[in-house]
Amino acid sequence: MLLYHGKIIIASEREWGLYGVLGGKMYFISLYFDEKTNEQIQRYIDKIAEMSGNVFMTENHVPPHITVSSFEMGDNVRIIEKLRKKAEILSSGEVIWCSVGMFFPSVIYITPVLNNYLQNLSKNFYNIFLQEENISVSPYYRPMQWLPHATVGKKLTGGEMLQAVQVLQGEFGMFRGKVTHIGLAKTNPYKELWRVELKM
Repeated sequence: MLLYHGKIIIASEREWGLYGVLGGKMYFISLYFDEKTNEQIQRYIDKIAEMSGNVFMTENHVPPHITVSSFEMGDNVRIIEKLRKKAEILSSGEVIWCSVGMFFPSVIYITPVLNNYLQNLSKNFYNIFLQEENISVSPYYRPMQWLPHATVGKKLTGGEMLQAVQVLQGEFGMFRGKVTHIGLAKTNPYKELWRVELKM
């Protein structure tokens, strides 16, 4: 069932996962980090790939990031510029990486505290979508329904997942970092449309 909230189309989890809704392209708004944070998360990615033998993340050159919004868009290209202008007025902020988690059966990630900074980023972009037509937002990336995370292993088998957990059990500890950039990309084929450095 599709629900309508203002002008935004909200799909159920099943409909989103199986089909998409509008038949358009998928887009992602992602957060990127300071150099020290990048290096630390990349070290987890590389170590998991080395120990498990699963090289999906490294062979596909997936950078450390948090996806703050995932949406499908029909005929509404002006939203790309509108989102970029919003990003240009936003500030960098602190994230506190605190835990490790899994999306069964095949994804392992590290997660930060969902602080006011991250929640407000989610709300900022979602509020833009409410003003537009032909936008379908993933049910997993709405304010108060969003689990911020950085994937460090993906498409893992059961055995590879156990090895990834062992890696993080030995390597992971709480640490602080900064969000320094926001980018927008589309899929199929993947293409980054813009990346903005946030105000300090």
